Amino acid sequence: MPAFRPRHLCALAAAVVLTVTAPATAASAADAAALREVLFVGNNWDGTADVLKSTGDLAKIGRINVIPDKDARITEINADPIKWIYFMAIRNGVGEGHDQFADDMYTTPDGASVVVSRPSFADVVSINLATGAINWRFPVSGYRSDHMAVSPDGTRVAVSASTANTVHVLDIDTGKQLGKFTTGDKPHENIFTKDGKYIYNMAIGDVNTSTDAPWLDWTKGDRHITVVDATTYQQVRTIDMRPKLDAIGLTDYSDAVRPAVFSPDESKLYFQVSFFNGFFEYDLATDKITRTKTLPKNPATSDDRTTFVNDSRHHGISMNPAGTKLCVAGTMDDYATVVDRTTLQEGPLVTASKPYWATVSGDGKLCVISESGTDQVTAIDFATGQKTVSVPVGDHPQRVRLGHVASNWTSPAS
Repeated sequence: MPAFRPRHLCALAAAVVLTVTAPATAASAADAAALREVLFVGNNWDGTADVLKSTGDLAKIGRINVIPDKDARITEINADPIKWIYFMAIRNGVGEGHDQFADDMYTTPDGASVVVSRPSFADVVSINLATGAINWRFPVSGYRSDHMAVSPDGTRVAVSASTANTVHVLDIDTGKQLGKFTTGDKPHENIFTKDGKYIYNMAIGDVNTSTDAPWLDWTKGDRHITVVDATTYQQVRTIDMRPKLDAIGLTDYSDAVRPAVFSPDESKLYFQVSFFNGFFEYDLATDKITRTKTLPKNPATSDDRTTFVNDSRHHGISMNPAGTKLCVAGTMDDYATVVDRTTLQEGPLVTASKPYWATVSGDGKLCVISESGTDQVTAIDFATGQKTVSVPVGDHPQRVRLGHVASNWTSPAS
C-alpha cells in the first residue's frame, strides 16, 4: 500500500485547494453529478421531442417543442420561392406528405440544452431545456438537414446537409462552425469513432425517386462512405461498397449504406443498405464484406421496391455494449429482432409498426426501437429477444438518442 500514499495525499491536497479557492469548479462538479440520463425521442412530423426514462419501463418524463420559431421560419420560406419549392418537395417526398421538424438530437454535456436538426427548416438549433427558448440557430448549406453525430466528449456535433453533399461540424455550445467536409450524394448517417479521431459519413444517394429496379441503380447517384480526420476535417479514406458487393455475387444489391454500427473494438462495421431485408458485416482491416445476414420477409409486405419508404426496407441497427447482440429494425416488414453476433441467428420477430430506428437503453440491457407507424417506442430485451414495454410518444417518432437533463427537470412552459 505505501506506493499509493503520495497519490492519496495529492488528491487530498487538491480537494482542499478546490474547496478553498475554486467554489465555481466544485459547483460544476456538483451540477454534473445532478444530471439524469434520459432518452430523447424525436417526433418528426409534429416537431416535438419526448423525454423518457433511459432504462426499465421508459416512463415519460416530459416533452419539448423543437419548433418554437415555426411562424418565423414559415414566413421566411414563403418569402423565398426556391426555399418554398424545397420545403414542399421535402413534404411531398421524403416526408410522405408531412413536414420534417425533428430528425436528430443530442444534449449538451451540462444537460442544459438539446441540439436538434430540423430537415424542413434546413437548420440545426439549440434549445434551452429549462425555458424552451432557442439559444442558437445554424442554417445548413442547401435546403435540408439530416442525421447528426456527437463527438465522444460531447463538445461537437456533425450534421449532414443532404442537398449540398456537405457535413458541417459545429461547436455544441455556441453553434459556431468548426469545419465542414464534402461527401457523396445525399449524406445521411454520421459516426464518430470512439477515440474521437475520425468521422464516418454514409451517403445514400437519391431515395425518393421511382427508379428502384436494380438495373437503374446507377441513377441513384454517388454513394460511398467518407472518412475524415475529426480535427482537420480532411478526407483520409473512402469506402465504396459496390465492388465489395459485386465480389460476393450481389450485383443486384444496392450499395447505399444506411444505418450502421461498429463493433466495440471498431474492427467490424455492421450496416444496412437500401431495399434489403438484412445487413452486412464489413471488416475494416481487410476491406471486405465478410458476412451477409438475410432476415425473414413479412409475407404481407410487397416486394415492389417503389413501395418502400425512402428505399429503406430495413432501417435501424444497434449493438449491445458487450458486442454480443445486434438489434435490427425491419421497417417495411413490421418487426424488430435481436440477432446473435457470433452465429447471426435471429431471435423472435417482435411485431412493430414501421420501426424506423434502434438504439440501446442507458443500462445496455434493452434495444429501443421507434415505431413510426403507431407513434410509440418499444423496448426489447437483448438477453431474451422479447418485448418488455411500449410507450406512446408523438407523431412519427424516428431518431431515439440518449441524453442528459437536470435531475429535477420538467417540461418547459408552452
